[in-house]
Amino acid sequence: MVLVTLTTDFGHKDYSVAVIKAALLDQIPEVEIIDITHEISPYNPTETAYILKNAYAAFPKGSIHIVGVESEYTPENIHIVMQLNGHFFIGADNGIFSLIKDDIKPEKIVAINIHKTLNSSFPVLDVFVQVAAHIARKGTLEVIGNPIQNIRELTNIKPVINTEGNQIIGSVIYIDNYGNVITNITQKLFKEIGKSRNFTINARTVKFKDIYTSYSQAIDFSLPKEKREEDGKKLALFNTAGHLELAIYKSNPNTVGSASSLFGLQYRDLITIQFE
Repeated sequence: MVLVTLTTDFGHKDYSVAVIKAALLDQIPEVEIIDITHEISPYNPTETAYILKNAYAAFPKGSIHIVGVESEYTPENIHIVMQLNGHFFIGADNGIFSLIKDDIKPEKIVAINIHKTLNSSFPVLDVFVQVAAHIARKGTLEVIGNPIQNIRELTNIKPVINTEGNQIIGSVIYIDNYGNVITNITQKLFKEIGKSRNFTINARTVKFKDIYTSYSQAIDFSLPKEKREEDGKKLALFNTAGHLELAIYKSNPNTVGSASSLFGLQYRDLITIQFE
């Protein structure tokens, strides 16, 4: 069995995802296809990397991950395969893979060179599926690409530390299904810079003085239910991916509102942590 995952910004309204799956089944009869998500915000490399980085390791080594975000082939947006941590990633060199690999050194990276043999107007379908099939047949990467050492790095979305070492300046990188706001500030960085000091998290007009370990920890269950502060309770915590998250307890973006709507926070908005 060959396992192929799909991560795209194609949505489900159009037929794009269906024809990709059909092509994979045609090329790799024994394939199992897993949708990671097709709801990436259009052309959003940061959101793509956050989701894929925290999902791929759950799959067995040897899995092939097709990334269909900002995948149009241009001289400035070439297609690559990255072999990392026993997994294969196929997509465009638009900075997504630099965020996925983080501090891990890839085993191999090649620039895909089969475009001249294909009539392609839909590279995820026409190119990436062919590459996935080649990898599934145990083909070497050098047959479909030229080895390269460097890929495009996205550095402008990483947190910044001030010269005094008492402030982390981060930003919103993702808003989840519940409207919770995910930042690029990790628990590791928070501990390294914070050194157990008191702190204030500033997000527009909202401030946080505590970070919880779970959503329910923010609620005082020793109080009778009618006296608890539950509805609209704001909280900060490090989520399962190790990123700082700002949330509303049991929020619903369609009814009572969410952290994103109630705090007025959107993608790339600044989040700062000031240490005392």
